[in-house]
Amino acid sequence: MAVKLKVKVGDTVKVIAGADKNKKENTGKVQKVFPETGRIIVEGINIVKKHQKPRGQGLPGGIIEKEAPISASNVLVICPKCGKPTRIGHVFIEGKRRVCKQCKAVFDN
Repeated sequence: MAVKLKVKVGDTVKVIAGADKNKKENTGKVQKVFPETGRIIVEGINIVKKHQKPRGQGLPGGIIEKEAPISASNVLVICPKCGKPTRIGHVFIEGKRRVCKQCKAVFDN
């Protein structure tokens, strides 16, 4: 069953819970969203090491680092207008739009 997420691809988010909460760089852009599981992949967050076998000449083997999914509930969207981490609200202006709960700025154009 799919979960309705308030986070979209391209949003800048801040991690508020989990292992990456207290890191110096705990913000990043959302690269991929998985609404079936309620998880997202954020650029530079939750880096894991994967042992990979060689797959021909184009893909060498070794230990590679990649982003792993985190729960969408562990992040807050950063408002493009006020620059603060905020919760997301909805208003109906020419359709359903996402808005900042603090400064009431509309996210979607």
